[in-house]
Amino acid sequence: MIRFALRLAVSGGKEALARLFIIAAAVAVGVGLLLSTLASINAVDKANDRLLWTNTGAASRTEKAAVDPLWWWDHSDYYDGKSIFEVDVAATGPTAPVPPGLAKLPAPGEYYVSPALAELLRTAPAVELGDRLPGRMAGLLGDEALASPDSLFAVIGRTPAEIEDAPGASQVTTIATTLPPSCDNDCPGMGVRGDAMTLILSVVAGALIFPVVIFIGTATRLSAATREQRYAAMRLVGATPRQVSVISAVESTVAAVAGTVVGFGLFLLLRPLVATIPFTGARFFVGDLTLTPLQTVGAALGVPVAAAIAARLALRRVTISPLGVSRRVTPKPPTFWRVVPLLAGLAELGWFVNRRPDTTNGQTAAYLTGFLVIMLGLVIAGPWLTMVAARAVALRTSRPATLIAVRRLADDPKAGFRSVAGLVLALFVTTATVCIIGTINENRGALSGDPQTRAAVEHGAMVDEPPMTGAVPAQLLADLRAVPGFRGLALGHDNPQALGAAPNERPGFSPNLVLCTDLAQIPVVGHCPAGASVVGVPQWGFLSLRSTAEVEWFAAPISAEAAAELPVRNVYVTTDGSTAAMEQTRTLLTKAYPQYRARTVGDWGSAQQQQLAGWRQLANVVLLTTLPIAGCSLAVSVVAGLSDRKRPFAMLRLTGAPLRLLQRVIGLESALPLLVVAAIATGTGFAAAAMFLKSQMHYDLVAPGAVYYALTAFGLVASLGIIASTLPLLKRITGPEAARNG
Repeated sequence: MIRFALRLAVSGGKEALARLFIIAAAVAVGVGLLLSTLASINAVDKANDRLLWTNTGAASRTEKAAVDPLWWWDHSDYYDGKSIFEVDVAATGPTAPVPPGLAKLPAPGEYYVSPALAELLRTAPAVELGDRLPGRMAGLLGDEALASPDSLFAVIGRTPAEIEDAPGASQVTTIATTLPPSCDNDCPGMGVRGDAMTLILSVVAGALIFPVVIFIGTATRLSAATREQRYAAMRLVGATPRQVSVISAVESTVAAVAGTVVGFGLFLLLRPLVATIPFTGARFFVGDLTLTPLQTVGAALGVPVAAAIAARLALRRVTISPLGVSRRVTPKPPTFWRVVPLLAGLAELGWFVNRRPDTTNGQTAAYLTGFLVIMLGLVIAGPWLTMVAARAVALRTSRPATLIAVRRLADDPKAGFRSVAGLVLALFVTTATVCIIGTINENRGALSGDPQTRAAVEHGAMVDEPPMTGAVPAQLLADLRAVPGFRGLALGHDNPQALGAAPNERPGFSPNLVLCTDLAQIPVVGHCPAGASVVGVPQWGFLSLRSTAEVEWFAAPISAEAAAELPVRNVYVTTDGSTAAMEQTRTLLTKAYPQYRARTVGDWGSAQQQQLAGWRQLANVVLLTTLPIAGCSLAVSVVAGLSDRKRPFAMLRLTGAPLRLLQRVIGLESALPLLVVAAIATGTGFAAAAMFLKSQMHYDLVAPGAVYYALTAFGLVASLGIIASTLPLLKRITGPEAARNG
C-alpha cells in the first residue's frame, strides 16, 4: 500500500508535482527557522560559558589551589561606545594560573588582545586608544576566551607593585569555571542572561513558526477537492478507511520528509548569516550554532509525523463515507465558543500583570503560553468573526457580487478565513513586536544622555575610593587643553569636612569641592552662587545623563587657595563631542592614572544600546520573515480555492455571468475576512503587548510611530495586490472544458 501511495503521489502530473513542491518548500522554511532558533539559544549558552573565566576576581569565590598566587585586577574601558574588558595580571611565581586563550601569562610590559581589539588598535589612532596599553602586543587571545568574534578583550602584564593598590585588585590561585556564589558588581562574566534570551527567542520562535504552520496547512490543501474525489472513488471500489488514511498520510509525508531534509540543508547554509545577527548585541561564532542530538532527532522525526497527522485531519471527511464528497451539505456554522481560546489567552496575560513569576522558567511558561494561545485563538475565532461580518454585510448590500461573496462566507466561513489566516497572524506578530521593542527603546533610549553631557569625559575615584592624586601635573593639564576639540576642564577636590553639602543632604555626605573659576569652564555641570569662590558638587553632578546647567550649587566656606591644595578626586573635561577629542582625552587620563577609570555618559548606556540594537534586529527578522510567508500563504490559498471551484465558476460563466463579476466575488471573499480579522488581530497585538510590558518590565505601552502604520498599510495593500494578481487565473481555469462532467 505504501509503494502504491508513493506512485500515486508523483503520478498526478504537473499539478501533483507542484503541490508536493510547495508543501516541501513550506516545510523547509519552517524547519530552517526552527533549527536556527534552537541553535541560537544553544549559542547563547556556549558564549556565556566562555565568559566564566572573567569572574576570577569576584570576592565571593572560595576556590583555592596549591600554586603561586596571581595578582588579578579586572576593569572596563571604552572606545567610541564599544566596551573593552581588560584584566591586569602579575605572577608571583612560575606556577601562577593562566587564563584560557593563553599559553602563558604576559610579562610586564606585554599584553594579549582579542582579534577584534587587535583590528581596532590597528585602525584607530594610537593617541585615541593604543597608547592606553603599556609595552607591546605579545599575541592574540584564543577563541576559547571570547564570547563573540566582536569581543574586545585584553590581558595586560604588570608587576605586583603596579596592581596591588588598584581598587578591586586581589590575589587568586584558580581561574573561574563557574559563576560565583554571589556578585557585588564584581562579576563581569555574567554574560547575556541566557534565560532571558531563551524567553525572547522562544516567543520569536513561536511568532515565526506559527505562520509557517499555516502555510504548510494551506499547501497541503492544494487540489483538496480533486484528491477527496479520488479517495472517495477508492472507497467505492473497496478501499478501507485505513488504506485511504495511509495513502493520504504517505502523500503528505513524502513532501514533509523532503522538506525536512532541505530544511536541515537550509539551516546549514543560513548558519553564517544567522551568526551575523547580533541577538545579544554581538555576533555568534558560527561553530556555536549547533543542535543537540535530541533537537536533531526531534526535528527530523517530529516534522514528518506532524505532517502526516495534519493530512489525516485535513482529509478526514473521506474516511466517513465513500459518498461523503458527493453529498456536499452546508457545514455547521461556527459558534461563539470559538472566541473562548482568544479571550483565554488575553486573560492569561492579564492575570500576570503585577504577578510576574519570580523565575525565568516561570516567565517563559507564562508569557510564551499566553502568546501562543492568543495566536491559536485568532485562528480558531477567525471563522466565527468572518461569519458575523459576512452576515452583517449581507443585510446592507444588494450588489450581486457582494451578495454571492458574503453568502458563501456565511455558509462556509472556515474556507473563507483559511486564505487569510497566515496574514492575520503576521499582523498580530508585527503589532506586538513593534509595540514591545518600541516601548523598550522609548524607556531605555534615554541612557544615551543629551548632547551636552555626551561631550564630556570624567576620570577619577568613585565615592567609596580614596582620592586619585595629590595634585594633577601641570604637563597633563597642558596636554588636555592642547587636544583638538577641548572646551573646558575642572578639578574635583577631596572634601573631608563635607563643606558645601546641601542642607537636606544625608549626614556624612561629602561633595567634591570645585573652584568657581573651574566650574565656569564647564557650564553643563552647573554654576556658582554670586560671590562664591568654591562650591560643593556631588559626583552625580559630573555623571548625570542630563545637563545640570541650571543648578546653583551650595557655596563652601573655604578659600579657593585652600581648596586647590586638597587632593584631587576627579578630572572633568568637556570637548566638542567628536570621537577624536573624547578618546584622546580618555587616553591621556588613563595613561596618567591607570588605576582609575575614565567615564562618559555614552559608556553607561552602551551595553543597553547594544542589547536594544540586537532586539531591533530581532524585530526586523520577525517582520521580514512573517510577512512574506503570510503573502505566500495567501497566494497559495486563493489559487487553491480557485482550483477547487473551477467547475462551479465555469458553469456560472456558461449561464452568462460576466468574468468581472466572478473576479469581484473572489476578491471580496478574500478581502472581507482579511480586513475584519486583521483589525481584531491588530487590536489584540496592542493588548497583548501592553500586558506583557506591564507585567515583565513595568512599562506602559508607548504608541508606535508612523513607520508601524505605514508598514501595516503596506502589508494590507500588498495583500490585496496578491489577491488581485490571482484573478487573471480565473479566466484560464473556467473555460467550457472545465464544466464537462467526468
